[in-house]
Amino acid sequence: MRHTISVLVENKPGVLARIAGLFSARAFNIDSLAVGETEAADVSRMTIVVRGDDRILEQVEKQLNKLPDVIKVADFVNTEYIERDLMMVKVECGPKTRSEIIEIADIFRAKILDVARDSLIIEMTGDEEKIGALMKLIRPFGIRELVRTGIVAMARGRKD
Repeated sequence: MRHTISVLVENKPGVLARIAGLFSARAFNIDSLAVGETEAADVSRMTIVVRGDDRILEQVEKQLNKLPDVIKVADFVNTEYIERDLMMVKVECGPKTRSEIIEIADIFRAKILDVARDSLIIEMTGDEEKIGALMKLIRPFGIRELVRTGIVAMARGRKD
């Protein structure tokens, strides 16, 4: 099962390594990891996406909560939430295919960041499904480079 976990941590060196170590020690592969400051400069939010057994992941969550630098752990598995991923992709193109690629990007509300003689760089923000759909359409043109930020997520509505 896929789990998207939000972990609020103290913004200190070494915290990321300790948390990643908990997952690797239990043979969980981290599919996506995004970390950044929150509205409070001394707090960071880690969004971790993993696939695995619910029972074992519950143990990992309990151990995360025991770490001194962890403030709060939330698994979004039974929660309404919004997630986004940012992707930049460099696509091969020439004069004959440029307009077709731009049209595909427009359909997905993606942005063209750079135009070169033989390539375009496209930026897109969305969920995994939307990014995957765009990639399926532009892959035949030739992907030169691809980079993604990893998923960030936030629970919907008010949380007290």
